[in-house]
Amino acid sequence: MASKVTDWLKRRLPALPKREEMAKNRWLSPVAGTIARSELWRFTRRSVPRGVALGVFAAFIIPLGQTLLAVVLALPSRANLPLAAVTTLITNPFTIAFWAVIANRVGNFVLKIDAETGGMAGESMRSGWLQEFAQWASLAGVTAFGFLVLAIVGAALGYLIAGFAWRFVVAKKWGRRGLKDKALAPAE
Repeated sequence: MASKVTDWLKRRLPALPKREEMAKNRWLSPVAGTIARSELWRFTRRSVPRGVALGVFAAFIIPLGQTLLAVVLALPSRANLPLAAVTTLITNPFTIAFWAVIANRVGNFVLKIDAETGGMAGESMRSGWLQEFAQWASLAGVTAFGFLVLAIVGAALGYLIAGFAWRFVVAKKWGRRGLKDKALAPAE
């Protein structure tokens, strides 16, 4: 299974650097030994869900540099490095507006912010740039909170889905192996 996934990634993403190339990069020399560890590049039942979860978390938690954050988080947690980096592509320049709207709605839903929340402070800022700034800050805060909720919930769902998918694929592979063994066994 791992070779099929690795081969598919190599065909689809030919520009991905190899583990050895990254270890020789002068910019990565302080962490080259850590990045080059083979356990971070293997597809195992534990590293795959960790990589997906960290990639989804990093994709939603910051708007720029998600891949770097996912890789940094993957190192101490022994998650799959390529999956952590690729999973961050959930949010990209083409989908960020969509995710911002979703994050704003999630933030509004969770915080239940309405027009009455402002209270006395809202009354003192009836007009002017201060009110516009307060509205913008409120919108940005709600959206940022929504992104935090999406990061946490998305990471948890990504971990669970990747874990179940891994178990399904391995069970299917073992089932085929059992059928093959039965076909090759001598008749009694």
